[in-house]
Amino acid sequence: MAHGARAKRRIGEFELIARYFAPLARGFAGAGGLKSDNAFLAGDGRHDLVVKTDMIVSGVHFFADERPELVAARALRVCLSDLAAGGATPHVYQLALSLTRGWTERWVAGFARGLAADQRRFGIVLCGGDTTGTPGPTTISITAFGKVARGKGLGRDGARAGDELWVSGTIGDAALGLLAARGELTSTFLERRYRLPQPRTALGPLLVGIATATADVSDGLLADVGHIADASRLSARIERDRVPLSKAARRALCAKPLLWNDVLGGGDDYELVIAVPARKRAVLLEASRAAGVEVTRVGAFSKGKGVVLTVSGQPQHIAQSGYVHF
Repeated sequence: MAHGARAKRRIGEFELIARYFAPLARGFAGAGGLKSDNAFLAGDGRHDLVVKTDMIVSGVHFFADERPELVAARALRVCLSDLAAGGATPHVYQLALSLTRGWTERWVAGFARGLAADQRRFGIVLCGGDTTGTPGPTTISITAFGKVARGKGLGRDGARAGDELWVSGTIGDAALGLLAARGELTSTFLERRYRLPQPRTALGPLLVGIATATADVSDGLLADVGHIADASRLSARIERDRVPLSKAARRALCAKPLLWNDVLGGGDDYELVIAVPARKRAVLLEASRAAGVEVTRVGAFSKGKGVVLTVSGQPQHIAQSGYVHF
């Protein structure tokens, strides 16, 4: 580097999308300016199609020696989680599979068994795709299609000041589970929560007409609440004392409180973040019971910008806001 020259900053994931790819989506309202994980397409006279593409890469999203059945489940379920956030019921999906040169038929057979099991579990079926070889790591891309009532799909940009902030299930299990998978914690429960996501496909469609905005917790609670706040041009407050924890996560935090950074910013929980008007709280709880998925109120949205984290009512510095690829 020449004397006095400065290294050029590499732009982040969301800036890259906004600068180079969002302009390509202009003119199609269903793309939402590429600010949401889902796209919305007109379906039949009664439904819209909610469309989501996700990619997972060996060594980045799953361990290279992971069981192929679990790789298949992760690949499909991360897409189904976004469909749930869109209020959609799973319909069909396409698969693009890029295999390394050392692939074996045994691995592919296990991968196909994993897909078949989840097709039965979630009521979805394969409708096409592509296969190729690669010198690089195994890469799987799935495009999933769901159905939602015409014009009723849920996105990130509908929250209003005064809406309550709710989350499904428990938060932080997957981030702690990754540490367990690496041998840094001991918990089979947490490790399984990381290796096998549980998309909230039963709850998502029931949120239509109740929630004003939704997202799934893929990048981390702080980050995904921030996505809703940014898209809705609001500020969000998260009360850490209210964040729902599993018994295993609570034990880990008691032993090492610094793990709160992983719990709030680690991602991969695939729970739902939900903005709900206070007047619809009872209806939300009824939907929660019908789906068999607990929900917890953890904060609220208000006028302003950004995400504020409080502990015992006091604002806290946010050390890790979420996972980013670049």
